[in-house]
Amino acid sequence: MRGMRLAGGVSRAMPEPIAPMPIRPLSALTALLHVYIALRLVPALATLTPAWPLALVLLVVSALTIPLPFVSRRIASNASMGEVLKWVGLISMGWFSSMFVLTLLRDAGLLLAWLAGALGFVQVRWNALLPWSALAVLAMATGTSLVGFINARRTAGVKRVEVPIRGLPTALEGFTIAQLSDIHVGPTIRSAYIQRIVDAVNRLGADAIAITGDLVDGTVPELREHIAPLAGLRARHGTFVVTGNHEYYAGAHAWIDELRRLGLKVLLNEHVVLQTRNVRGAQTDEELFESALVLAGVTDFTAGHFDAAHASDPHLALFDAPPLVHTRVLLAHQPRSATVAAAAGYQLQLSGHTHGGQFFPWNLFVPMQQPFTAGLHRLHDMWIYVSRGTGYWGPPKRFGAPSEITLLTLVPAARA
Repeated sequence: MRGMRLAGGVSRAMPEPIAPMPIRPLSALTALLHVYIALRLVPALATLTPAWPLALVLLVVSALTIPLPFVSRRIASNASMGEVLKWVGLISMGWFSSMFVLTLLRDAGLLLAWLAGALGFVQVRWNALLPWSALAVLAMATGTSLVGFINARRTAGVKRVEVPIRGLPTALEGFTIAQLSDIHVGPTIRSAYIQRIVDAVNRLGADAIAITGDLVDGTVPELREHIAPLAGLRARHGTFVVTGNHEYYAGAHAWIDELRRLGLKVLLNEHVVLQTRNVRGAQTDEELFESALVLAGVTDFTAGHFDAAHASDPHLALFDAPPLVHTRVLLAHQPRSATVAAAAGYQLQLSGHTHGGQFFPWNLFVPMQQPFTAGLHRLHDMWIYVSRGTGYWGPPKRFGAPSEITLLTLVPAARA
């Protein structure tokens, strides 16, 4: 009992991935931003400590190494050196990001202090404020980068969430779904990292496992061996996957084939019906379906821009679903699928994409694109749970938004 139609009919060949921003303009821009940071901080630090050249050295190293993840293949003499260059560049990227934002905030604070002083509200001690605020920027950016690195590289912790479902059949009480999301296997997330996640999930003994997109950041030939441990995931009903936007950047059709080869069930605007107990002796349709659950999955919210046949459609994902099965769960990479999903009659949507912001200040910008950033929320008659992600994207850095393996348990609404 499975809806098997894809949006738009037969899938077509996928267009080439969107080309990244040319490296030279990007390098020039980041170099100029490093100059801005140096001009704003280094002179102030020079009045405070003789160690001020260290800040200048760090900025130079950062400016030179940030382009390395994009050009490592061209300049590295061997694969191992290329991997080292990617690591260095991505760590620099995370540190620079915090330095830039904190420098902007410092300048905004200094402007407010100047205005307050000009209006006579306060007497500003500039000889102390300028150097110590510069040192604070350097210390905070470096400290958060170190802590963020540790947070990103550790195995994600398990977050347990109860989801109260109205009218939940007795047979489904306690049904568990282990959710993984936004692992981003790529330059710094490899097979050993994935194996630790697989081991942690298998210890949970979940009824089903859901992977809600952005699993990879690279092509199948590049990452096949590093994604392979996912074949070891174990759950009573199996592992189900939906595509995220990064799958389309990397070649979604090839990845769909590879994931299916590993034994994972990829849901492309379709559903499966999970029978949670033996109903061989059932006499009526009500008895047959009282312990069943519809688990549906849609392609990424933006998938139609890459392949019209993959346009995301929560309604189509329910095509031919048995009407007597009222408990319906949707896997959708982006939270903004929720409006249509709620109208389609789902009780729960599982999403990711946001990373919970991953690290300050990007958590402040997520609400500009997505209706929910992290955690469990209610939209009309539907719950939506947004994972902060099980891996990370780009810089190996998580600060204020820890990664998670989520274990969701369905409970009757009366217990909420």
